[in-house]
Amino acid sequence: MPIERQTVSVPHLGGSTVAYAFARAYDPGKPTLVLVNSFSTSVELYRAQFADDAVNDAANLLAIELYGHGDTRATWRQFTYWDSAVANLQVLDALGIARAFVLGTSQGGWVAARMAMLAPDVVQGILPLGTSMDDESERSRELGCWDGVAFCTPAIDDLAAPVGDDWVVPTEFVDAVLGAGFGADTSDDERAFWHAEHQRNYTGDDGRHRLRTASINLRDRDGLHARLDDVRCPVRWLQGTADQVYSVANAEEEIRLFVNVPEAELQVVEGGQHFLSSTHPKDVNAAAVEFIGRWA
Repeated sequence: MPIERQTVSVPHLGGSTVAYAFARAYDPGKPTLVLVNSFSTSVELYRAQFADDAVNDAANLLAIELYGHGDTRATWRQFTYWDSAVANLQVLDALGIARAFVLGTSQGGWVAARMAMLAPDVVQGILPLGTSMDDESERSRELGCWDGVAFCTPAIDDLAAPVGDDWVVPTEFVDAVLGAGFGADTSDDERAFWHAEHQRNYTGDDGRHRLRTASINLRDRDGLHARLDDVRCPVRWLQGTADQVYSVANAEEEIRLFVNVPEAELQVVEGGQHFLSSTHPKDVNAAAVEFIGRWA
């Protein structure tokens, strides 16, 4: 069954309707773990976490869809990762949640870091998965990370012209994302699921524009290296050895940039792919339970 989304209104970007989902009924007596999705995905990225009793016993799971993703919409048509970080914090405020941990996959990792910088009194700890804190730099490519400029630019160019109401995101685009995220062994069922989810989310000219802006953000984002000393909360970074997008070598360098946190730990997951929460949920879920138990 699809994850049931709700929406909440927040003031950012001229007024926004942000889509979110709780795994179970909210319990104010437990910590909250915000889940931030990767590029072009949705709250459905965290099905394995929503289904796990141990994680749900440890925390309220709250998945929030970023600008340009899922059912989240804004009045203003342009957005960046900073905007998504602000909107996520406004969602927490609107839901009456004073403090939370944040777990983010890929782009969700740097949104988590941005949330921690913007609201150190709110964010109790971050769990970046399969991510980078850099821009799409030559430095990161030399450390074995992908060429995000080469990956994103053709799609940005292809999505430049307005389209009709009958447009849906091409399956070739989705397959490229799935290949980078899940690796070559994506099952037929998983592939079919994400084809349908992408084609539900990205339809018509509004869908084209949101996907293009999300692609521009991925390619042209600002790096965070000089800002990471403003993160004050504990960090547990999980990085897979089979990640085709960001490398363990990059993570080993960048974890050392969190110089003002109580603890910054890198956990390497053998065989882990880029969408680590989906491909290796046992590792991710166990790490989240331990981390929250230690720092809540």
